[in-house]
Amino acid sequence: MTSTAPATPDLGRLGLWRGGDLLTPELAAGAERLGYGTVWIGGSPAAELRGAQQLLEATERIMVATGIVNIWTAPAAEVAASFHRLEQTHPGRFLLGIGIGHRETNDDYRKPFAALVDYLDVLDAEGVPVARRIISALGPRTLALASERAAGTHPYMTTPEHTRFARERLGAGPLIAPEQRLVPGTDAAAARAAGRRFLEHYLALSNYRRTLESHGFTAAELDDGATDAAVDALAPHGTPAELAAAVRGHLDAGADHVCVQVLPRREDPLPHLEALAGELGLRS
Repeated sequence: MTSTAPATPDLGRLGLWRGGDLLTPELAAGAERLGYGTVWIGGSPAAELRGAQQLLEATERIMVATGIVNIWTAPAAEVAASFHRLEQTHPGRFLLGIGIGHRETNDDYRKPFAALVDYLDVLDAEGVPVARRIISALGPRTLALASERAAGTHPYMTTPEHTRFARERLGAGPLIAPEQRLVPGTDAAAARAAGRRFLEHYLALSNYRRTLESHGFTAAELDDGATDAAVDALAPHGTPAELAAAVRGHLDAGADHVCVQVLPRREDPLPHLEALAGELGLRS
């Protein structure tokens, strides 16, 4: 089957990001009804991409993207075969997000940039279109690669300051689709506690620390559970209008699309997604 999909997929302005272990077909269908443009499978999906297939089968229009396939654990040739399987049955609706993961969780983490280039070479050889893949890029070198050899970048654990930096680096054209954490609720103490629990793991990872310290944060602000101001910036809380303002911060800084991750991560996100959709004027 030949795809008639546009070269670069339309992700919509707003998407849902959720860990693959918590992302169900019913949730994807709910996000589609609310007008969300893309559902992102968080974590490190296996190369066969069965979860993506289930989400595509349960929905009609919404894009499905990986955020991200880990290049160290999912062989490129197998991922390419899965891409073509999904493209045959659901043409134009899948975006392959890839990334290099974290040094702290991979004993084989050597020359990651070169490994990413090699992975892209295999995707090229296997016929995965450049416009149908996106790279989780943070620093200048990887951002340049995302512009040259993918549709753009899907940064994780960033703020609008990084989005602005990425847009200045990439110029007009390449997609910038950051993930944004949101904690619904006006109880500041409870919201910050939830944000800290979530952030604890990520603030110990060198790539995120390096990026955050390059874009507005000091080490002291991120150490020992992070200051209240840092938690509020990284995991904003508040009313639906306040959460919508956090999303607009990325859009105003140059993002094409923002995918939201609702915290705490095991709570049902749909009521909060509905409120956010109303604030941002999504078509339901």
